[in-house]
Amino acid sequence: MKNMILVRIAVTLFFVLSTVRGEVAEPAKKKLQIFLLAGQSNMVGHANYITIPTLLTAKEPEVRGLAKLVFKKDAKISRAVVEDLIATRIKRDNINKDLRAKKIEGADNIAEAQAEVKKLQAQVDEKMQRIKNSFVVSKQVYITSIADGNRGSGPLSVGYGGNRDKVGPEFGFGLSMAQKTDAPILIIKTSWGGKSLNYNFRPPSAKPYKLNEKEQAAKNAADIKKNASLNWRMMNEAVHNVLKDLKKHHPVYDASVGYDIAGFVWFQGFNDQFSDEFRDNYRDNMVHFVKDVRKEYKTPNMPFVIGVLGTNMTKEGVDKNAVSVAQREAAAAPEFKGTVASVESYKVYDLEARKVYDSGWAKHFAEWCVVGSDRPYHYLGSGKFFVRLGDAFAKSMIDLIQKQRP
Repeated sequence: MKNMILVRIAVTLFFVLSTVRGEVAEPAKKKLQIFLLAGQSNMVGHANYITIPTLLTAKEPEVRGLAKLVFKKDAKISRAVVEDLIATRIKRDNINKDLRAKKIEGADNIAEAQAEVKKLQAQVDEKMQRIKNSFVVSKQVYITSIADGNRGSGPLSVGYGGNRDKVGPEFGFGLSMAQKTDAPILIIKTSWGGKSLNYNFRPPSAKPYKLNEKEQAAKNAADIKKNASLNWRMMNEAVHNVLKDLKKHHPVYDASVGYDIAGFVWFQGFNDQFSDEFRDNYRDNMVHFVKDVRKEYKTPNMPFVIGVLGTNMTKEGVDKNAVSVAQREAAAAPEFKGTVASVESYKVYDLEARKVYDSGWAKHFAEWCVVGSDRPYHYLGSGKFFVRLGDAFAKSMIDLIQKQRP
């Protein structure tokens, strides 16, 4: 009995002394893990968040499982909730059309119709907000994003795509990475629509951009020459500005612990398809880009994921796309072995949304709004696609990180 009492006293003293010294007062802090995301419009992201609940009705169990990644545990969300929202929007729009076409006559009838539109608009706003509130707002992952004109910083959730109602791959990527690491994460996203690698993002170690005959003859030839590599410069300027004040962009950042530039995700390629020069140089430009990014951030073996352009939907179609092939070849370059990987976007293409689109989306508007929100070159604005792609990027990224661990 005396021995047990002595043991308890010793244990108590150990914890008291340890707490005083700070040894067990709190767990060791982790370095902030920074992931850089960049590219053109499909990195910007053009999927309205109301298309994300299609995850819930996917045929594949692993796709349905991603719903647990993006929705709060207590979220009462379903595809039916979205369908109800769309029905309300259509009812509102139909009355507005009748008002504009002057199909509703008489002061009283017009006033009644206008009041009904106002009522329906309030319902739409409430239903939209209810859906938006169902998404996870991460405490671990923060983001600072340039997505064309939509710029913002804060905890990762929906709204960091092309506007506050849209998402790109950052949403699924960040939440998936959070499942795979217990460190704080900061995403820095820089993306602009309609930009090429050969001209806009042209890396420094590639040969200087040469103006073609048409460009040389243009009145603004000097501006064309000056603006080559502009988005490369804008990307790095934005990243370095964030790095100067990391505490502002992630509340748990501790300068005494530091940070790692943990990886880079590139999703681009559409604008390089339409010129022989742009297509033929893509593989070499991509290799230069990876090397120059690593040099810029003094991280020689930075894990680098390249999203392969997959708007051709099928393997057969993508295999014929010179830019897609060049992206694969760049990732497979011998000097990048084990540190660069390519991810096939066609493998997570939303074929359900494409089927509705091809059947005539305008004729099936209610069904279309549930699954898609944009054109095929934006992967139909499918939230299911972008969440799946972000998750695929994260899986590839963590694989590269693990390969570098001793």
